[in-house]
Amino acid sequence: MQDPFDFDDVLVRFGVFAGLFILFAAVEFFLPRRRLIVSKGRRWFTNLSISVTASVLLRLMAALAVPLTAIAAALYAQQNGLGLLNAVDWPGWLKILIALLVLDLAIWAQHLVSHKVPVLWRLHQVHHADRDIDVTTAIRFHPIEIGLSMLWKMAVVIPLGASPLAVFLFEVILNGCAMFNHANIDLPRPLDRVLRLLVVTPDMHRVHHSVYRSEHDSNYGFNLSVWDRLFRTYTAQPKDGHLGMRIGLIPYQTNLPARLGWSLWLPFKGYPAEQDGSRQDFSRQDAADHSTETSDASR
Repeated sequence: MQDPFDFDDVLVRFGVFAGLFILFAAVEFFLPRRRLIVSKGRRWFTNLSISVTASVLLRLMAALAVPLTAIAAALYAQQNGLGLLNAVDWPGWLKILIALLVLDLAIWAQHLVSHKVPVLWRLHQVHHADRDIDVTTAIRFHPIEIGLSMLWKMAVVIPLGASPLAVFLFEVILNGCAMFNHANIDLPRPLDRVLRLLVVTPDMHRVHHSVYRSEHDSNYGFNLSVWDRLFRTYTAQPKDGHLGMRIGLIPYQTNLPARLGWSLWLPFKGYPAEQDGSRQDFSRQDAADHSTETSDASR
């Protein structure tokens, strides 16, 4: 299957990813929102290694037959006249805009389902087990979840008829926004309030990584904030404030999530996430012990 571009889209995407990663990591260093509690070196090694493992898995999937990527699926649909957008004579810019919106909604829906379906939560809890949240948390997804996510994007791209260019732009935007809203960046509060009217900000997404189920079952968006507002899954602020909230999952408030082998094996372990109540809110006493009084500055 031919490349849909005159340039190496993989190389371009990696270049954009690397540039944004360095940028957000630098801003985190100089303007951190929260003090990290786990060894940064160990966490970064584990999170980056999980991402590399996921990339290798996608390469192995692609080697099975045809390239199993969303861009390859878009090219296949385009060459064979498949999908809604390939059947209508609309302006190119409008088709791209529609594709970006539909793909963003599809990723939002996938994220929500990964919290609601137990077998998918087994995989997704690897992402949530991280006890700190920074730019590397954006790439801390179990390799199997990454593979399933790619299949889901392909399943959306073909009937939609999204163009290869639209899918390329979406992948770049998705990666960039995910790194931005996971970054440990202390945005000025007025700027945060304006930005989150359209896009997901670090403060908005940080709520999603709270140990409270009522909070981590909200704010599913990665790019646009409108879906959570529209479907009533939006939580404006964490109940314990951004400086007082606990990140991660209740049973895993140790250094174990910073270990590579433990994190990769987590979905296949005995499942305390259901047995011991990590998918339930704290008891009143536990909540009282860990909540803090927050001022406008901490929010």
